[in-house]
Amino acid sequence: MTDQTTAAAGVDNADAMSGFFKRGEVWLGIGLMIILTVLVIPIPPLVVDFGLAISITFAVIILMTVLFIGKPLEFSSFPTVLLIATLLRLSLNLGTTRLVLTHGNDGTDAAGHVVQAFASLVMGGDFIIGTIVFAILTIVNFVVITKGSGRIAEVAARFTLDAMPGKQMAIDADLSSGLINEDEARKRRKNLEDESNFFGSMDGAAKFVRGDAIAGLIITFINGIGGVTIGTFRHGMPLLQAADTYVRLTVGDGLVTQIPALLVSVAAGLLVSKTNTAGSTDKALFKQLGDYPSALSMSSAMLVTLAIIPGMPFIPFAALGGLAGFAAFALTKQAKERQADEATAEADKTKLPAVAEEPMARSLSIDFIRLELGYALLGLINSEAGQRLTDQIKGLRRQLASDMGFIMPAVRIQDNLQLPANSYVIRVKEIEAGRGELRPGMLLVMDPKGTPIALPGEATTEPTFGLAAMWIDGTYREEALFKGYTVVDPPTVITTHLTELIKDNMAELLSYSETQKLLDELNKEQQKLVADVIPSQVTVSGLQRVLQNLLAERISIRDLPTILEGISEATSITRNLSAISEHVRSRLSRQISDTNTNEMGYIPLLTLSPEWEQAFAESIVGEGENKQLAMPPSKLQQFITSIRQTYDRHAAMGDSPVLLTSPGIRLYVRSVIERFRPTTTVLSQNEIYPKAKIKTLGQI
Repeated sequence: MTDQTTAAAGVDNADAMSGFFKRGEVWLGIGLMIILTVLVIPIPPLVVDFGLAISITFAVIILMTVLFIGKPLEFSSFPTVLLIATLLRLSLNLGTTRLVLTHGNDGTDAAGHVVQAFASLVMGGDFIIGTIVFAILTIVNFVVITKGSGRIAEVAARFTLDAMPGKQMAIDADLSSGLINEDEARKRRKNLEDESNFFGSMDGAAKFVRGDAIAGLIITFINGIGGVTIGTFRHGMPLLQAADTYVRLTVGDGLVTQIPALLVSVAAGLLVSKTNTAGSTDKALFKQLGDYPSALSMSSAMLVTLAIIPGMPFIPFAALGGLAGFAAFALTKQAKERQADEATAEADKTKLPAVAEEPMARSLSIDFIRLELGYALLGLINSEAGQRLTDQIKGLRRQLASDMGFIMPAVRIQDNLQLPANSYVIRVKEIEAGRGELRPGMLLVMDPKGTPIALPGEATTEPTFGLAAMWIDGTYREEALFKGYTVVDPPTVITTHLTELIKDNMAELLSYSETQKLLDELNKEQQKLVADVIPSQVTVSGLQRVLQNLLAERISIRDLPTILEGISEATSITRNLSAISEHVRSRLSRQISDTNTNEMGYIPLLTLSPEWEQAFAESIVGEGENKQLAMPPSKLQQFITSIRQTYDRHAAMGDSPVLLTSPGIRLYVRSVIERFRPTTTVLSQNEIYPKAKIKTLGQI
């Protein structure tokens, strides 16, 4: 047990150490602490050599990175990198200063071999030459590169800040016009913010470069004076020997810190001057220089002229003139080829392709369901709300397939500039089935109790059910929910309207091909039933008509085997599709009863009085296929009035009862009621499942 615990502890320690070494922020913090420690604690020459090598390498990496990036924002961490590089050089400069002043009398290797090598390489054995070269490098860095890059950074920061309001307005305008979506607008705003922060930081970072150059110059001057003084008065060295030793070390130290500083200054200048160019520096530079071959031609002529002037060196100027002339010739040839290609491409574009005659079948095809949007609602498609709208439509298709056994056709969404800006139209088989108005960015609020809505907004009518509603700002959402209001967004309004219209038109949308597809998709065990019933007992079109009769009254056709069994039973008695549909309904009594059972667990019923039962039975004339209702208009109007009054009274009490009739007249009662109350359910006594609980609320 102890060994297992020890092993587990060892694994945990190993994981902790592995996590420690993978954390970059820890190593960065350690590195900064080391740099700051060097400012206080003396370091040996070997460590100084490593530090100076790291400083030079770091500067070269920075310069190469700036050369190859495409845009300044790709190196947005440059101000931070610049600060770290400056701290590293200053700490190393201070470390070498201690070594020079403390051990300078021991020889030129007192401050490490890197300083010694730079001193010997640049000075060439004469400390006066080294001093002059160092001064020139410092002037170039301080006066030319640092001052110029600092000025560019300052102007870029100022102009970027001044241009921000205009750029923000341009982004908002593109978003409002639908040219970009919300994600693209958010991305552009983020880039604009990053650009402003970057150039503002670069303006401050330029002061690091300038201060570094000034500090290097002052430190070198102090080292030179201090070293000569210490060597002469403390170590008793002759003045010229002390000057040669200490100035050599001082200038070597200055060079080994100024050269990385110069590289970083050049990198900063290149970075801030890349503001208006795209791509890496070499591509942008050579492309723009190569766009003007005539300039190279004139340069070539001038160089050749200089080469033949007496006293001028012929070979350098002639070689460069020939090279410039060849480049001008090659670039001119490339430009002509490019112009020819562009002209050919433009000519190809202007050639109008032969207009092919559109197939007649395409003109005859229609959209089963189409959603048309006004131009102000197009943003619903190109945004997160649009994604939600399409997802809700997909969910609606799955829900209808699950609840009704009906495969909803695909919904085509398109713009319609002839509509009012905020309007939409839903068409079923190219015929308008419903329309409404939306307010993008707002919420639709309805009170289930029917009382006036106590919130600021725009009064309107809910398009699906015609209820009183109000459009409110999104900031009132929580308050509306707290007050018990129903709150929906524009995509949900469209989806709800679409759902009700499809349920109202399912019978029309069930085509012959969809009916055949339902049969084909029955599982293997049911295919024998299909083969027995179709087409020997009923055709596919006859089955389609029966299914349409069921869907017209919102009865699910998902239990297709039971429907086929009911058809098989009914066809032995009658071939009347309406009578077959009524028999199928009785076979689906369990499903129909469950659908109409309320949350209290029973079916609320209203029954027809014996007088109305007899009146309908006596009004049915004809035999077989020719049966029809022939009730006097005054009698019909009296029946309609009774239905309206009774249902309005129960609706006020919160009830939605089912109208129960005898089987013989159910179809005819339904044909009357569907014209003024299409959502009222009419059932026959055969469609009430024996085990279903019922409650009679009244009588017509």
